[in-house]
Amino acid sequence: MHRHMKNTMATNDQQLIASTQAWLKSFVIEYSICPFAKREVERGSIHFVASHDTDLEECLANLLLECDRLNSDAGIETTLIIYDKAFICFDDYLDFIDLAEELLRVEDYEGIYQLASFHPDYYFEGTKLDDPANYTNRSPYPMLHLLREASLEKAIDAYPDPEAIPERNITLLRELGLAKVKALLAACYPS
Repeated sequence: MHRHMKNTMATNDQQLIASTQAWLKSFVIEYSICPFAKREVERGSIHFVASHDTDLEECLANLLLECDRLNSDAGIETTLIIYDKAFICFDDYLDFIDLAEELLRVEDYEGIYQLASFHPDYYFEGTKLDDPANYTNRSPYPMLHLLREASLEKAIDAYPDPEAIPERNITLLRELGLAKVKALLAACYPS
């Protein structure tokens, strides 16, 4: 690979990660969409991976590599795999999520790691595409969030009324309105 090409990829990686970090701080944490995210950001325990793969098998193989990384590095609490070229179509992304969850089952990671899904066009079944509630799972890029299930359960057990989080987020985002949540997400992209 040419040096210029490596520098371009590194710059692109930095932009993908910076956009994701901006989204985490200015949206997910600022509006407490995930009340557990702030602690991990402050601890520096989130591992960010920029993926340029478009091949489905490569993306699945990379997911397993990240499971291996979590196995071997207790300092990483959670991993965000950010895709800049793959899964642009939300339906393709949903198909990928199904395959990724099946892969975790087959590889005996069920109960050890859990996936959370985020996509720029995310929408919940039964909602309108422009419902601000969909922004609870909208992100600057398609991404997989790989979490340690034991840590997640521990955090949920210590949190008062965790079942209320989704409803609280839906209410909050609808109160903020579509224009505001769109602007918050748009502000995360590099200028």
